Amino acid sequence: MSSEEIIFLCVITLTSIFGSSFLIRDILSGKTRLNLVTWFFWALAPLVGVFFQVKAGAGLSALPVFFAGFFPVVIFILALSKHRSYWKISKFDIFCGIFSLLALITYVLTRRTDISIIFAILADTLAAVPTLIKSWKFPETETTIGYVPGIFNNALGLFMIKNWTFSIYSLNIYFIVLNITLVTFLLRKKIFKS
Repeated sequence: MSSEEIIFLCVITLTSIFGSSFLIRDILSGKTRLNLVTWFFWALAPLVGVFFQVKAGAGLSALPVFFAGFFPVVIFILALSKHRSYWKISKFDIFCGIFSLLALITYVLTRRTDISIIFAILADTLAAVPTLIKSWKFPETETTIGYVPGIFNNALGLFMIKNWTFSIYSLNIYFIVLNITLVTFLLRKKIFKS
């Protein structure tokens, strides 16, 4: 492993821990209330996605996607264990979860990596819809800084790509767009108040 790759690994790890620590703090204090459907699939889909990225030859550029799944596992388990740290699940959330699961199953069963990645993005997007809606309507129930590492880490991951194919770069770009959208939704009330 080169010194550049070691620095990359350290920066992404520290940034992920930094962002997750704010989420964990706010979950424990009761300020942040997560949508469990979203966070379950945010834990599952990226971890499956990493498998396909590595299979396509991604190498260390898949690390931000791995952390996009690993830390949601930790946060999901914490939210489950803490009373009143999660948002009430609606029929719409279940609908999004079912379609996210179907997309994820299709993703796993597809033999072509590039098509599998499209279904991974679809699964994650469907899982994100309840949190995107909640972030728009009730931004005070989320921790904005918890989404910033997803922008930074995945942008950094793009610089580590050696073979620019859709299967390798698409998840990084998707996570950048998703996290920018979430941060924008969460900050819009603060920005437009001033």
